[in-house]
Formats: sequence, C-alpha cells, structure tokens
Amino acid sequence: MILDHVYAHEQQFASHVYLTQPVGGERVIDYTWQQVMHEARCMAAHLRSRGFEPGVRIALLSKNCAHFIIAELAIWMAGGTTVAIFPTETAATIAYVLEHSGAQLLFVGKLDLWDRQQAGVPAQLPRIALPLAPPTDAERWDDLVTRTPPLAQRVRRADDEIAMLIYTSGSTGRPKGVMSSFGAIARVGEAIAQDLRNRVGQKVDSRALSYLPLAHSYERSWIAAGSMVDGRTHVFFPESPDTFLADLRRARPTYFLSVPRLWLKFQQGVFAKMPPEKLERLLRLPVIGGLVARKVRRGLGLDHVVVAGSGSAPIPPDLVAWYRRIGLRLEEGYGMTEDNSYSHASNASAGAPGCVGVALPDVQVRIADDGEILIKSPGQFSGYYKDPELTAQCFTADGYFRTGDLGERSTEGLLRITGRAKELFKTSKGKYIAPAPIENRLNADPIIELSMVSGAGEPQPYALLVLAEDVRARLADPAEHARIERHLEQLLARVNSELADYEQLQMLVVAPEPWTIENGCLTPTMKIKRRGIESAVEARVNPWYGTRRPVVWG
Repeated sequence: MILDHVYAHEQQFASHVYLTQPVGGERVIDYTWQQVMHEARCMAAHLRSRGFEPGVRIALLSKNCAHFIIAELAIWMAGGTTVAIFPTETAATIAYVLEHSGAQLLFVGKLDLWDRQQAGVPAQLPRIALPLAPPTDAERWDDLVTRTPPLAQRVRRADDEIAMLIYTSGSTGRPKGVMSSFGAIARVGEAIAQDLRNRVGQKVDSRALSYLPLAHSYERSWIAAGSMVDGRTHVFFPESPDTFLADLRRARPTYFLSVPRLWLKFQQGVFAKMPPEKLERLLRLPVIGGLVARKVRRGLGLDHVVVAGSGSAPIPPDLVAWYRRIGLRLEEGYGMTEDNSYSHASNASAGAPGCVGVALPDVQVRIADDGEILIKSPGQFSGYYKDPELTAQCFTADGYFRTGDLGERSTEGLLRITGRAKELFKTSKGKYIAPAPIENRLNADPIIELSMVSGAGEPQPYALLVLAEDVRARLADPAEHARIERHLEQLLARVNSELADYEQLQMLVVAPEPWTIENGCLTPTMKIKRRGIESAVEARVNPWYGTRRPVVWG
C-alpha cells in the first residue's frame, strides 16, 4: 500500500527535503518528509472532522505545486478519493467533472485562470485554498493546519479502494473518469521507483522537476507515485513559464520526463541561437563536438540528466536521434491513463528510434488480428466511473485492455505504434490513412511545431501545420516568407517520396495562428484535438484543394 511507504519515509527520512516550491522573488520553501507529513496529517484530521462518508470524492484544481501532493496524501489518509482537474480546464468542464464525480469539497490551488474558472464551481461546494491559490473567500489551508491537531494513526487503505479518479483529457470527446485503485497505484509506484533507481543509481539522491500536469496519470505515476515510494527523490516545481529555465537549473534533475511537443520546443530554442547546419558541423568534429554537446545540454539545464523520457504521444525518430547526438539518451515510453501510464519503456539494451521499447515488468501485451494493441498491466484501472457498459467493452474476454492503438512488435519484443484506430480515415479512393506516421515525418523538420494530417473523403490527404515560434516571427519579411514557402515545398516533396501513392499529401496548409490549450486546439496534455480543429477549418477545406498549390497559407 502506497501510504506504507510514506509512513516509513516519515520516520526514516524525516529531515530529508522531499519537495521544493518557488514562492516568487527567487525564493523557495523546502518541505522535509516530516513537514510534508505533519501538514498532511493536520489536513486529514480536518477533513475527517467534516464527517464525510468513506471514499468521499474530494477535488483538486491546481497547477503543480508542493501542496498538490500534500493535499492528496491528506485526502487518502482521511479516507477519500482524489479527483484532480486540469488547471487549464474551462468552467464548463470543471462543472462537469465536479458534478459527474460527486465531489464534496474542492481544494483550490495555484492557478492562472481562476477568474474564468470559478463560475464552474457550485456556490454551495465547500472550498479550501492551498497556500499559492489566487484570492478567494475559501477557508485557508494554513489556518486549518495551524489550528488542527495532526491525525496520529497510520491509516490503511484496502487495495481495491479507489485512490484516484483521473479524468481523461478529452481529445475525442467528453472526459471519462478512470478509477485507479490503491493496489494499482502502489504496484505502479513501486515498479517505477525500482526502474528509475536501476537507471539513476541505487545510492544517489535523485532529483526531478514536476511540471507536466499532475492531474494526468503520466506525471502522477512517474513523478508523484514513484517519489512517494522511493523516498530519496527530491521533487522541484517550476514557478512560471517565464522562470522555467531558472527552475530547471535549480533542480538539476537526474531524470527528466517530457512530451514530444516540449522536446521539440527545446530543440527549436537551440536552433534559434545556432542554425542546425552549423551545430551539426560542430557536433561532428572530434573533441570539439563533445564540448559543444555538453554546452547545449548545460544551456537546456539538462546536463545532470541520466534518464530522459518522452511519452503521451509519438515522437519523431529524428528528434530522438538529435538528442542522442548531443549526449542525451532520450528514451520513448508508452502508457495510458487506464494502466496508470505503466506499460512500455525503452532502455539502453532495448530501444530504437520510432519504438516505445519493451513491456515493463509484469506487463503482458499482444497484438490483435486487426492490429490493436492489447495490454494487461499491474496498473490496470478498475473501470470507468458510472459507465459499466463502456468498461465491459474495453476488455477482451480474458482480461486484456483494448488500447485503441495500432502497433506491431519486433522479434526482440520492441513495440512500434503505427497509429490510433479512431484516427484512421478513408480517402475517396477507399484507402485508409494513418495520420501519426506521416505527422512524425513532418514534425521532424525544425521549422514545424505541430502538424495534423486530415482529408477524409478527399482524393488525397493534406496536412495542416503550425510553424515554429521563431519562424512565425519572420513571416512579415517578404523575402523570409518566400524562403519559408520554398522550404515547405521541398519538405512536401521529401515526405511524399517516402510514402505510398495513396498516402501522399496533396498540400501543406499553414495555420494562421498557433494551436494552444486556450483556443481549444490542444488538450491539457498537449495532444492535438483533431475533431475540434477539423470542425473549425471544415468550410475552408474545399477552397484549399481548389488552389492546387503545394503550400497554402490558411
């Protein structure tokens, strides 16, 4: 049980710093295991005093911060179930999650959009403001902790009790509540802690920066649960996007987990300072190449990283290869909310660009006749909340979870994701197109930030592109605009030369503005919302095809 590990650290590592929180003005607050557990015990006692029923759902709306983790420990010790909500969600989605989950209380934490979000919180729902919360009339965490004696006992939770309701990020529709049990998150946390220890070293104090949303299973499993089990992982948090590089340098992480879009933005930041052709020439030089690679890693704040991982979505193999050229062995992994992000990972002896590695310990995998990946994981979820019919549909008769992803396995057991079943679309020629492999080819180009391949019912597919931020800034110059268009024409020709006839792209369409979480084009975990984007551009698709140009400016 995961709380058993936490109670052990409370005694064994009492004075060890577990969490470091920036509070502005380059100041930070360090929380030792003893301090973390004292505050969690005080809040758990307060929650118990409210007389909630066992298993009560208590919601957390907050960006990543130390008190997200402390509040979750308090919820668990009070006998409750955590319902975490993405800190970028709209008021409508917040209202839906609170209503659907039946949450009885809301912790309001560190937020940027509270003025717009609070309309989604029912007026009668009790609220508690975490230390970094925006101004609110809710009860204050510090006040409650100060006046409440800590819960003394070591509360235990049964393996089959629900620890968390994790609401999926909604890339294909309304969020679903994924029920994760204490047994599942404990098994995953233990396995992740062991896996990371094997890679980083058994005797060193490990460091991590927690910045991907803790409301998502990826960060919740690989950072929160893993560190709760390990006890000797020091978790840092960022203050803001503007201070991210300083926050990263403060943390000097030994392992760093990210998503493809951010790995790409890091690379583009390097290219903005040094053209890729010049950097490539320098990296090939003996001795100098190693010095340049170390300087690039240090500039990114990643010079202490031993384990670098990418998950959540496919990453272009060329991008993986680039990071390895600068001395950072970037490994791709694969998991889903439904298995607590514990499924596959690459390692030094089992990995190749374009593959997501091999099955992690105790994970079983097979490929169905139609190419769907089927998984049995120690982190398997307990079902979708209030939806037993959907739960039943998602499992085979012998208990494998139907991932909805398509893939193939090599003779060595390496898994390659070839697409997602729901993303396949048919052209007017009757041919099915898998967008992801084509998007990966496009995204490998340094001037591309994101791409989406579409074209259902058209003779040939097309790709909608978002250009890299530094490239967008140069478009106002007519000469640069023309140069970028020529580059895109060459990219189209190169990508099409690698595709089957029926997959070849009719054109590249440049989106007029970037895709963001705020404009509804990305999920909180930075996956593209295909349906939303396709719906937004539907009226323009026929005119685009009508231009018969290789590059169209949307």
